[in-house]
Amino acid sequence: MNRIVEAPPAFEPLTAKNRAFAAFYPGDRATRQPVHTVYGGAHLFKAETPARLGELARQSMALYGRDAREFALGTGFVSAEALAGLSAESMRALYAQDELALRRDNPSAWLAVTVFERVQHKLRTEAVEDFRIDFEDGFGARSDAEEDAAAVAAARETARGMAASSLPPFIGIRIKSLSEEWYQRSARTLSIFLATLLEASGNRLPDNFVVTLPKVTNDAQPLALVQLFEQLEQQHALAPGALRLEFMVETTQALIGPDGVCPLPAFLKACQGRCVGAHLGTYDFTASCNITAAHQVMRHPWCDLAKGMMLLALAGTGVFLSDGATNVMPVGPHRGKDLSAEQQAANLRAVHSVWRLTHDNIRHSLIGGYYQGWDLHPAQLPVRYAASYAFFLEGLSQAADRLRNFIGKAAQATLSGDVFDDAATGQGLLNYFLRALNCGAIRLADLEETGLTQEDVALRSFAKILDARRSRASEG
Repeated sequence: MNRIVEAPPAFEPLTAKNRAFAAFYPGDRATRQPVHTVYGGAHLFKAETPARLGELARQSMALYGRDAREFALGTGFVSAEALAGLSAESMRALYAQDELALRRDNPSAWLAVTVFERVQHKLRTEAVEDFRIDFEDGFGARSDAEEDAAAVAAARETARGMAASSLPPFIGIRIKSLSEEWYQRSARTLSIFLATLLEASGNRLPDNFVVTLPKVTNDAQPLALVQLFEQLEQQHALAPGALRLEFMVETTQALIGPDGVCPLPAFLKACQGRCVGAHLGTYDFTASCNITAAHQVMRHPWCDLAKGMMLLALAGTGVFLSDGATNVMPVGPHRGKDLSAEQQAANLRAVHSVWRLTHDNIRHSLIGGYYQGWDLHPAQLPVRYAASYAFFLEGLSQAADRLRNFIGKAAQATLSGDVFDDAATGQGLLNYFLRALNCGAIRLADLEETGLTQEDVALRSFAKILDARRSRASEG
């Protein structure tokens, strides 16, 4: 008879270590992540700014992406060869006649029309997902009186936007860094902004409000911001933990400290559960690497290394990761209404060239596991959504088949009492559809291919979906 061997005393410390590990790495947050953050100077912000950006984005698309074919080729998510012999009118007719047949017979044409339609809808309904009122680079170094006045004005406009329901679903402010030069100014700006906002809004914060902390170089900086949060929450009778932050990685020292250790976990620990995101500041970071201005681009190898280190250090913590922005603006060289045909053609070529660059940058981020990035100009919004939608839609059928089969096998194992130990893969497949659904790439009707119901999607958890199905089966 085999003896049962009890765990030796040496195993006793495992409980504390395992629990500490689980606390620091709780897994992905089961909430929506915006696909972008739009930055704008605090002195320019108005309650109507998000709507105005959407209007300008639609104007850009109307000029340079007038139909599905032009938009697909102009942004580059479909090749000219794939649409050879097809006009925009013929693609639209085939799409209207039988969308499923077009998807089966010519996936590229289906993708072009579908992305075009859904981007147009997105720009009409929610052109901006996340906006950051910027008191740092987008605002600059100004006198104390100017920044005080801008903080008051921006806060009042934010409150006015809350009352008018004109704010995007995510919003916040970026203060200056907490370096020796700026920490007093940063604390003052945040205090003034928050006091003014709460007074004007009836002591309410906007949904998903966040404070962005730039150029973090040591863990004392996020810790100091957390301590300021605590004081402000007490001062204004806000619930503990109401104020959240995201920090920016913009220096080499944020990745490798003087002891040779990556400081990012220490940054996160200093945030004391308040951190919701970490953003790479592409151009400040490459400058800190001594990269010359001409080569400070999103796909520079040093940026890929930084993003890889951020992902390795913060994966599983629930912190959303964001890439930076393409800093070449999609604007034509000729301005005015009475342009010649030659000038209009030159504008079209220029904008399409930058759109394709932006698309390639965004797709590079998506492939690397970065589902959020920065946008700096309204004409970047059409390509932001085009790149994101094409990324998810082009693999829709294959992903749907995998998830449907995976859920079926997992549910069968659960019902038969077998052990199913690959829930992480199931959650990864589910996350594909949750992200696609959140950003507008797919719609609830598209989920029919996966076998998921609207109730399943609302659970946002593969394990919970299996538990719910098991409960329904046992009740039946």
